[in-house]
Amino acid sequence: MSNRVEGKIAIVTGAASGVGKEDALLLAREGARVVLTDLNEEAGHAVAREIGDTAIFVPHDIASEAGWQQVMQRTQDRFGTPGVLVNNAAVLALGSVEDTTLEQWQRVMRINADGYFLGCKYGVGAMKASGGVIVNMSSVAALGGMGVFCAYSASKGAVAALTRSVAAYCKQRGYKIRCNSVHPDGILTPMTAALMQGAADAPATHEQQGGDPMQRMCLPGDVANLVLFLASDESRFVNGAELRIDNAQTIMGVA
Repeated sequence: MSNRVEGKIAIVTGAASGVGKEDALLLAREGARVVLTDLNEEAGHAVAREIGDTAIFVPHDIASEAGWQQVMQRTQDRFGTPGVLVNNAAVLALGSVEDTTLEQWQRVMRINADGYFLGCKYGVGAMKASGGVIVNMSSVAALGGMGVFCAYSASKGAVAALTRSVAAYCKQRGYKIRCNSVHPDGILTPMTAALMQGAADAPATHEQQGGDPMQRMCLPGDVANLVLFLASDESRFVNGAELRIDNAQTIMGVA
């Protein structure tokens, strides 16, 4: 299959590196015009140049309402009305309920929860007349207990609940907007490698992983493949779903 999102206009947050970068590259390869957003301007512009004329980069703090207004305006001016929004940008913070400070809690929630709320709010506003898809990046931390990720787990739980609310609201209003959440167990990115012991030494390619059935760290490309499916018309009846990408880790109940 090819050109699975031909003609679609997609916004991808956190697109300068990691999963967001892979999302943007794959959506572009499959026919979408892509608006990349991130705080890292140098890397973001580099990804946009790699894609070519069908991509632009917009500097963006996802927790800023004015920032979202600018992204939507830039998208409209360059390509037209967006039909896909991938809320991907986030921060990961270690800390139990005893270790986490209020300042740390508020920073994580501002980005991971407030930022996704604003994305959904402005995404729905832009898409309600013509329809579209919202993909929210959550985590298995939203589904199970992860004691060392207090604020992060709470923020990703908010993303999962927000997703269900948006999906229900859009259906009730008759908007042709689907909203789903993606829940990885762990992704090999620079962010996780910096925080999780041993992640930097984990196999970085499918070949290196060698089909290991116990492997729990997926690759950015694995997530991008799922995002592509959700962004495409192939998933037209998938709405309000929580899709785990965790190699059965969650159902095994193993920390």
